[in-house]
Amino acid sequence: MGFKTADMPPVDPAEFESMPFMDRMRMLATHWCEYGFGGPKTNHMLYVYKLIFYVAGGVAIVALTTPGLGGIGNLASWWGELIVYQKLIVWTVLFEITGWASSSGPLAFKFKPFIGGFLYWTRRNTLRLPPWPGKVPFTKGDHRTTFDVVLYCSILATLAFLLLTPGFESSAVPGSDAGLLPQWGLLAYVGLIVVMGLRDRVVFLAARSEQYVAVLFFFGVLSTQVDMVLAAKIAVVTIWMGAGISKFGHHFTNVVPPMVSNTPWITSLTFKRALYRDYPNDLRPSKIAWGFAHIGGTVVELVLPLVLLFSTDSTITWLAIVGMVVFHIFITSTFPLAVPLEWNVFFMFAPVWLFAGFPASEGYGVGDISSPWLLVAILAVFVAFPILGNLRPDLISFLPSMRQYAGNWASATWAFRGDEAEDKLNKHLVKYNPNQVDQLAGAFGKEIAEIFMQKAMAWRTMHSQGRGLMSLMMRHLDRLENYRIREGEFVCTTLVGWQFGDAHLHNEQTITAVQKRCAFEPGECIVVWVESQPIHRSTQEYKVIDAALGVVERGYWNVAEAVAEQPWLPNGPIPHTVTWRSPGYTPAGEHPHPAVRASVSA
Repeated sequence: MGFKTADMPPVDPAEFESMPFMDRMRMLATHWCEYGFGGPKTNHMLYVYKLIFYVAGGVAIVALTTPGLGGIGNLASWWGELIVYQKLIVWTVLFEITGWASSSGPLAFKFKPFIGGFLYWTRRNTLRLPPWPGKVPFTKGDHRTTFDVVLYCSILATLAFLLLTPGFESSAVPGSDAGLLPQWGLLAYVGLIVVMGLRDRVVFLAARSEQYVAVLFFFGVLSTQVDMVLAAKIAVVTIWMGAGISKFGHHFTNVVPPMVSNTPWITSLTFKRALYRDYPNDLRPSKIAWGFAHIGGTVVELVLPLVLLFSTDSTITWLAIVGMVVFHIFITSTFPLAVPLEWNVFFMFAPVWLFAGFPASEGYGVGDISSPWLLVAILAVFVAFPILGNLRPDLISFLPSMRQYAGNWASATWAFRGDEAEDKLNKHLVKYNPNQVDQLAGAFGKEIAEIFMQKAMAWRTMHSQGRGLMSLMMRHLDRLENYRIREGEFVCTTLVGWQFGDAHLHNEQTITAVQKRCAFEPGECIVVWVESQPIHRSTQEYKVIDAALGVVERGYWNVAEAVAEQPWLPNGPIPHTVTWRSPGYTPAGEHPHPAVRASVSA
C-alpha cells in the first residue's frame, strides 16, 4: 500500500470482469489478506486530521465556554469537574449527528462528498425510515418533510446551546465554580432525539443514542453528583460488557483477520498471513486470530470493566484504566470500516475521567448510590436493550444491543441486473451522494471502480454472513455475472446518508420506498438479507426480496456450516433450509440442488 497510490489486485483491469464472479471473489479476498482494502494511506491521514480536530476542538470549546474551569492554561483545575464530561459528550454527539464522525469518508465509501449526514437530513424528500410507520401517530410516510428538517435543526440548536452555555450553579456540585449543564436543556435534547427516532431511526442511531442518550437523561433527572457519576460509570461498563458478551460464538473470530489485514501501519505480510489457517488456500481464522479475538477482545471487555466498577485500590484501578485505553487505541489504529474513531477516542477518555477522577475509594463506589432502587433502575435501563437485542435481534438494532464489533450483524447484498438498473438509484431518488461506483469512476475510471466495489463484496465473504448471502445469490440469480452485486452497506449509505453495518436500515421497508420511486421490473433488483443470530440459537434466518415482488423466500442456515466454508465457496452454496416461498415464485438459478434441505411450503 503506497502513501498516495492504491495497492491493486494482480489483474489487468480490462480483463477483470471476464473472470467468473466467484474467481474474482477468491482473488480479491486473498489480496485483502495482505493489503486490506488497498487504498492509499492518504485516506487514513484524513481520519487522523479529523481526530486531531475532534480532540483539539472539544478541549478548546470546553475551555472557552466554561469560565469556571479556569481556562485552557489551567487544565489541572478541570479534574473532578463533571461538566467537562457532560460537554464532551455533547460535542461528540454533535460530531456524530452531523455525519462527521462514524460512517464518513473513504473507509465508509463516501468519496465525494466526504459525508452524508446533515446533507441528507436538512433536505426535504430524502428517504426517511420510521421504526414503526403508521403504528405510532404522526410517523407514517417514507420521505423527509419540512417538519423533519425543522426537528433536526432544533436538535442541532439544542446541542449547540448546551455546548456553548456556561455552567449553571447546581446543588449537585456545591462549591464548584464550573457548575453543571442545565438539566432542562439535557432533557430537551433527550425529548427531541426520541421524537426524531420515531420519525427516522437513521438519525437516532447516527447520533449514537445507544451510547449517550440514557447518560444525558440521568444527568438531567438525578440530583447528586455521586448518582450522576455512578450512572455514567455503569453506562460505560455495560457497553463494554455487552460488547464482550456479543463476541461469544463463531462470528467474532472471523472479524479479526480482515480487520487487522486492513490496518495501515501493519506492513508485515508474514504476520498478516499468520492470521489465516493456510494462506492462500484456507482463509479461515487461525489460532493466532482466535487469541487476538477472545483473549485480547472478549476477556478484556468482560474482566477489566468489572475491575473498574468495583476496585477501591488505586493501583489496580489504574492498571485496568490503562488496559481499556490500550484496547481502544488498538481498535482505533485498525481504522475499522464503519470508522467509529471518535467513539473510541471518547472511550479512552471516559475511564480516566470517571474511574480515576471519581474513584470508588472516595465515595463513588456502587455502594455509595443514594438508593438501591435507583441502582436497579439504572441497571435496567442499560441492560434492557442488550438482553432484548441478543434474544430477539429482529426487534432491535445491533447498536442498542451493544454488538458493535461482534461480527454477528444483520447483513444484506443487493444485485442489480446491469448498469441501467443500478443507475435508477441516481435518477429517481432524492439523495446527496451518487452511487459509490460513480463516485469512484469519476476519479479512477469505471474499470478500477468496479474492482474496488467488488472488493467490498469479497470483504463480506470473509465473514460468516457473506458466505450465506452469496449462496443465496447463486440460487436466485440466473448467472452471477449478469448482475452488479453490491455490498448492502454501501448501497444503504447513498440511500439514507449513513450506515454502520446495520441491515435493518435497508430491509423491506427501505426496499419498498426505493421501489416506489425506481419501479424495478421483476428480477431487476434482488436483495438477499439475513438477520443476526440470536444468542440462544445456532441458526440465522434469511429472506430473499425481489424489489418488484416483495419477499419471495424465507429460510435459515446453520452458522457453523457458514463459518466452515471458504469465502469463494469452492463446494458450492452452503446448505440452507427453505421454510416458505411465495406461490408461483421459482428462483432463477435453482435446479435440483443439494444445498436446499427442505421441501418448500407456499
